[in-house]
Amino acid sequence: MREHQQQLRDRFLAAQVMPTPEPWLALPTPHKYIPVGGLLGVGFAQRRRHPHGRLPRRPRPVRSGQRARRPPAIANPIRTSVFRPGRTCPAPGFGPLADTRVRIAGLFGGGLHTTTEDGWTVDIVAPDWPDERAMLSINGDIYRGTVGTHWWPIVDSNYSELRAAGFSASGRTLVVATSSDITLWHRS
Repeated sequence: MREHQQQLRDRFLAAQVMPTPEPWLALPTPHKYIPVGGLLGVGFAQRRRHPHGRLPRRPRPVRSGQRARRPPAIANPIRTSVFRPGRTCPAPGFGPLADTRVRIAGLFGGGLHTTTEDGWTVDIVAPDWPDERAMLSINGDIYRGTVGTHWWPIVDSNYSELRAAGFSASGRTLVVATSSDITLWHRS
């Protein structure tokens, strides 16, 4: 390992997980995360315009933490209908999103937004592989800035496999998903 690589590894290992900075607020839950056993992927539905120009009501506000349950008839919509060679990664929605395709990221590929229009960035680093960490930063400064001022380690997946991390299309919601849970933050 080269000297600069060792310095980065040491820098990321020394930084302890900390709360997100203002304006990010963690979703209020009994735990710091929402348990979801066997999670394969996560995504955000896009708001669609009504054919007559009106915006529909948002089907499930992220701030509420309300969960939509997958109907038992859909055994595994991600694995069985989405991730085939040559296809993109939209999954069929369920519950209030039953008529929607949701772009997802997770075990079988896909991707979420990793930056926002106003400069927030989420990066995944693996200083102690296979354990990975999600880092939130302003203006992508995890390599130069100061921890707690320019970048914040927000999840250390030393207990589960990291599946995905990213922002909603609006940049107002951030998710980090592991094979066992989801952590959400939002801002107004």
